[in-house]
Amino acid sequence: LVALVLIAFVLMNNKKENAAKIAVVAEKNVNVSVRIDTVKTEQINLDFVANGNFEPLQQLSFSAEKSSRVVRVLVNQGDQVKIGQTLAIVRSDVVSTEAQAAEATYQNAQTDYGRYENAYKTGGVTKQQLDQAKLNLVTSKSRLQQARINIGDTNIKATINGIINMKYIEPGSVLSPGTKMFDIVNVSKLKLKVTVNESQVANLKLGNATSVKASVFPDKTFEGKITFIAPQADSSLNFQVEIEISNNASNDLKAGMYGTAIFTSNKQKESLMVVPRNAFVGSVSANQVFVVEDGKSKLKTVTAGRIFGDQVEILEGLSVGEQVIVTGQINLQDGNTVDIIK
Repeated sequence: LVALVLIAFVLMNNKKENAAKIAVVAEKNVNVSVRIDTVKTEQINLDFVANGNFEPLQQLSFSAEKSSRVVRVLVNQGDQVKIGQTLAIVRSDVVSTEAQAAEATYQNAQTDYGRYENAYKTGGVTKQQLDQAKLNLVTSKSRLQQARINIGDTNIKATINGIINMKYIEPGSVLSPGTKMFDIVNVSKLKLKVTVNESQVANLKLGNATSVKASVFPDKTFEGKITFIAPQADSSLNFQVEIEISNNASNDLKAGMYGTAIFTSNKQKESLMVVPRNAFVGSVSANQVFVVEDGKSKLKTVTAGRIFGDQVEILEGLSVGEQVIVTGQINLQDGNTVDIIK
């Protein structure tokens, strides 16, 4: 019993000591440590860049339309092909036999129709018999045309210019409708898709010339032109812009590479009120920042303008000279006392 009482006494003392320590820590941590920056006016270069990935001008996944067996494959991965070039040949004996039969049927129907036509003139056959002979002639001609098309289909031909990116078949491969045979991409020209905000898109026009760089070729500049500007913003209030770039003779640019479009402005610089991008709570589109007033945090709603790298234009909500919090916002609430870290 004495031991139990002693244990209970020790536990109570420990609990009181822990509570006292927690109170001391809480007292020390009432203030939130933050870093600040000052709202200021700067001469900002109005040129801006936007990043995206290069896409091929054309790409085609070439699939079989009919069941057959591959006899020959005439191209390999990496080969340059042109529209109308034969890529592969499939089994043709069955369709050739069908074409011969269709040809014989058509010739017979043509002869029959000639006979019936002459007999009709002398009253030897009725109008109904002549019409039936004509129908047989038309039907057999259609079958012959289809048979000839089927013969043409035994030569698998490219429908776009480009490069064989993937080859899925070999001689002996059995094809069924939808079987993938080749992937062809055309990279003589490429598209760079980027997004810009509403203030940036207002200065862009279709056909505008734009310089483009690829991250893997930092010393090379490619010329492009704007071919598409989205008429409607996406959920992030950004607009998609497409830029078409002519590749060089060696096709250095590859689809999937990372690219940067450089948009230049007629005005080289402009005096703007700006704050660091990391001053915003959440994202720039949230339009909220914390400022320091009388040693306390105050949440303000602002109107953000254009984004220039790490700087964001402020249209409304702040004044030059105000102190905005740039780090520590995650621990802040409106009205917290703050300690400014130098």
